[in-house]
Amino acid sequence: MRVKIPDTGLFTYPDLVLTCGSEMFADDKQDTLLNPLVIFEVLSDSTKAYDRGKKFEHYQSIGSLATYGLLAQDAPKIEWYGRQEDCRAWIYTEVHGTDAVVEIEAITCDLKLEDVYAKV
Repeated sequence: MRVKIPDTGLFTYPDLVLTCGSEMFADDKQDTLLNPLVIFEVLSDSTKAYDRGKKFEHYQSIGSLATYGLLAQDAPKIEWYGRQEDCRAWIYTEVHGTDAVVEIEAITCDLKLEDVYAKV
């Protein structure tokens, strides 16, 4: 699903986007989400610099966004940023290995890397 960055008008297509409660859409087509809660991007050699840099900069302006995750394509590794309660600071966390677990507080979910990287 497409996500609109309200401050810049940029449209992005995250690899995975989650919401809770009522979704807010840009129009009646309901194909452009305005209030993502969690966004994940799968990193590739051609996109990882943009995903970590400018794209994350854009995503930070979305008031509803609580977690931004980056999944390595070639190894069991997830990096994520969690927005702090003051809404200004983001805390970076990284886990790796198939026995690792990511706790996504925004959606009360434990994400096991062995599940994410099964058959990879």
